[in-house]
Amino acid sequence: MGGEVMSDINYNVNIDDKLYLNSYIVDTESHLKIIDQSVCEKCEDKPCLIICPAKVYEEKDNHTHISYEGCLECGACRIACVKGNIDWRYPKGGFGIQFRLA
Repeated sequence: MGGEVMSDINYNVNIDDKLYLNSYIVDTESHLKIIDQSVCEKCEDKPCLIICPAKVYEEKDNHTHISYEGCLECGACRIACVKGNIDWRYPKGGFGIQFRLA
């Protein structure tokens, strides 16, 4: 056996387990903004609520709210918003997600 390590342990890791490893340095100012709430109110599909893997977008009282503190900075929301109603930027230097791949 040429140095191979065999294991009978079966690892089941889900997305929540992986996200738990990340840490965040949170700025007091959001790097995500809804440009015009009235556009969100008229949006029927609301893809931002569905596509975000970190569930940053949430609808409350017919308004779209952003919990930017948990953003993974993937940019999927700005692509999914066909109305172009999300002002998305990377967080200021030193802030944002710190990935840990273990």
